[in-house]
Amino acid sequence: MPAERLMPTTESADLIDLVRDIAGKELRPRVDEAERTGTFPREVFRTLGRTGLLGLPYPEDVGGGGQPYEVYLQVIEEIASAWASVGVGTSVHALSCFGLFHVGTPEQQERWLPEMLGGELLGAYCLSESHAGSDPAAMRTRAVREGDEYVLNGAKAWTTHGGVADFYKVMARTSDDGGRGISCFLVPADTPGLTADNPEQKMGLMGSTTATVLLNDVRVPVERRLGEEGQGLSIALAGLDAGRLGIAAAATGVAQAALDTAVAYAKERETFGRAIIEHQGLAFLLADMAAAVESARATYLAAARLKDLGRPYGRQASIAKLVATDNAMRVTTDAVQVLGGAGYTRDFPVERYMREAKVMQIFEGTNQIQRLVIGRHLAR
Repeated sequence: MPAERLMPTTESADLIDLVRDIAGKELRPRVDEAERTGTFPREVFRTLGRTGLLGLPYPEDVGGGGQPYEVYLQVIEEIASAWASVGVGTSVHALSCFGLFHVGTPEQQERWLPEMLGGELLGAYCLSESHAGSDPAAMRTRAVREGDEYVLNGAKAWTTHGGVADFYKVMARTSDDGGRGISCFLVPADTPGLTADNPEQKMGLMGSTTATVLLNDVRVPVERRLGEEGQGLSIALAGLDAGRLGIAAAATGVAQAALDTAVAYAKERETFGRAIIEHQGLAFLLADMAAAVESARATYLAAARLKDLGRPYGRQASIAKLVATDNAMRVTTDAVQVLGGAGYTRDFPVERYMREAKVMQIFEGTNQIQRLVIGRHLAR
């Protein structure tokens, strides 16, 4: 059954209804085939863009939807409950626009932001490298200034939308001053020298293309640097706080879908003359699953409300990402158990939900990194 939501306005309640309608007509009919074949659903993202869903958390005067994060994240959750690859991709796209909106000049924003937020241009976020995932300050990709251009060389690993995006938000080293030597660039996908390796063969999120982006003498005009030289890592980390909330919402959507499937199955499957949901042992398991889903939702919404108020929310974002993704892993695993042997087959989607939940404990900062971040906040 759909999640019960208390939306802040009538407009936002109508928005959720719109998202559910799109999910029913555009996402659910396609998800099984696309995930089975590993097909990237580019047209789906165009549909979301044209309906205004890709730019929801950004102001209307720059082409966004003007919605608070409290609303935007619940949209992400609804999308992810229908198709996790698209929910994650929607969050990544918003993250790829973050630097331009927050540190871009008015001229940069006017030139590029409307198409990005309108969904005609799909974004990707290039921070990690094969040897520098949890430690981005160790990156080796380098940008050397030559006159009015920078020349970028390196490889950015684990790039969501790598090879299919229209633009890349790239972090590259402009000096050897550790974390203070990293700068941020907005690079069009058709720039000579920018290519992508073959997509990674993942255990889940098959409909989300993940690839290493290769930069071989990629020339980027100085006007495509976002912020000042050396500001890149702070831009990246500030964006990650918002991105972690997006992943928390997506994980909650996957968990909600797994719960819904398990409850529906438990109402229909009978043993010993009764529906299995009437057996206390299974009913208690389902109750714990429901509690995990609702507590995850409450946690990410609490962090979102702090962000909407302009208050610090980094610790709460890490808590939300940690709680929501760990809960999603547990709920999806339990959903497979509820369905028994049927849950281990591809006749039901719960095995896919379990595979999708696993990576959410890893990207946007592993959950071990989230514990490190939370612990540092507590030590201040």
